[in-house]
Amino acid sequence: MRQTWRPDLEPISRLNHTPLHALHLSLGARMVPFAGYEMPVQYPEGVLKEHLHTRAAAGLFDVSHMGQIAIRPKSGRIADAALALEKLVPVDVLGLAEGRQRYGLFTNPEGGILDDLMIANRGDHLFLVVNAACKDADYAHLKDGLGDACDVTLLDDRALIALQGPRAEAVLCELWADVASMRFMDLAEADLHDVACIISRSGYTGEDGFEISVPTASAVDVTQRLLEHPDVLAIGLGARDSLRLEAGLCLYGNDIDTGTTPIEAALEWAIQKSRRAGGERAGGFPGADRILAELAGGTDRRRVGLKPEGRAPVRGGAKLFTDPDGTVLVGSVTSGGFGPSVDCPVAMGYVETAHAGNGTKLFAEVRGKYLPITVSALPFVKQTYKR
Repeated sequence: MRQTWRPDLEPISRLNHTPLHALHLSLGARMVPFAGYEMPVQYPEGVLKEHLHTRAAAGLFDVSHMGQIAIRPKSGRIADAALALEKLVPVDVLGLAEGRQRYGLFTNPEGGILDDLMIANRGDHLFLVVNAACKDADYAHLKDGLGDACDVTLLDDRALIALQGPRAEAVLCELWADVASMRFMDLAEADLHDVACIISRSGYTGEDGFEISVPTASAVDVTQRLLEHPDVLAIGLGARDSLRLEAGLCLYGNDIDTGTTPIEAALEWAIQKSRRAGGERAGGFPGADRILAELAGGTDRRRVGLKPEGRAPVRGGAKLFTDPDGTVLVGSVTSGGFGPSVDCPVAMGYVETAHAGNGTKLFAEVRGKYLPITVSALPFVKQTYKR
């Protein structure tokens, strides 16, 4: 299943519900199938207003369909869990301090990306958040790869919500004042509305914000409490997609997949020095030979930002050419739409490395026409993370 917010063909009656399903309906959400769940694509305000509200104030997202996984070392030593997980990801997990998290990638023997995820050190265990469409496969992958050294648990008794935007800190401070001292990628346990939650300062919009893991039984209460704040608006998957696209963030199944390596995807920043050639724990992860070779020698194609001319969006799947007659194919678009914050169409895709430089003029095939499009730096909006 391609993990995109646009509805798939699965019957609604067979879909899973998050703990906030009834709340979405009460708020007037339009529900669609997504990654095996019935999810809100938008609320009565509409995608445009939801998008701009998140950039201006604070948007609240239900991301409870994502997978939350705990990895506990059987030895009791967190370093053993970290080293075990490093056999599956090209990431420095051992060097991750307690109360911190980082972005990671599961890779396959060919160097392709099985999923992208967040990895956090909670002191006595590792806490992972993985994509909804991949969570069962990821859980099995972890059990198979770590079973001898670790106990792996899918936390199906927790919901996950994200509060994103420039007013997110002020809103959350009213429930827990210490949130103001957190910086980007910090993770802490805190009581919100007398509920023990796990809070990370992170998100998927390019804005400052937080992701909050909540016990299922308290998910509605905590969410309603946040929605009572005048700065907070419920946001659906439609605006989530346009926000992450403006921020230049990948959507698994669209912009990255098993046929894409981290280097092709311009995600080499996620591979720390210790896992690279010459590092203390170089290699040792699936696909290491190809990935490390590409780090040293480059790739034939790269993920780039793209800005179409005019007002018409160029959607995923559009082919990219060097000429207006469509004779020299050099790539394709993987995600595209209109960027409300930048007031123009934006897209991402892969092009041959020789044509990947910012400012390169290309042509996108849209309904038999070849529209001018320019390779552009990512992100399209300034990221506002609190470093």
